Amino acid sequence: MQIGRVVGRAVATVKHPSLSGSKLLLVQLLGIDDKPDGEPILAIDQLGAGAGDRVLMCNDGAEARAMVKAKDSPARWFVMGLAD
Repeated sequence: MQIGRVVGRAVATVKHPSLSGSKLLLVQLLGIDDKPDGEPILAIDQLGAGAGDRVLMCNDGAEARAMVKAKDSPARWFVMGLAD
């Protein structure tokens, strides 16, 4: 798990079939003192996070694949919670 900040949305006309209908966000993971930690990542969001929101991220690929109901999905990161 890691804290991140939503920096945008991703829209794709061509994507893996398992991601069809999923809301995809660009999330900048944060390290110590809320400083960016690496490049932004693509994440599945089922909680309704929006631009600028602080979110709790999880990179459990097995759980992400269960969320999209596809064992062959490339999904890995997903929004696990919204931080206050």
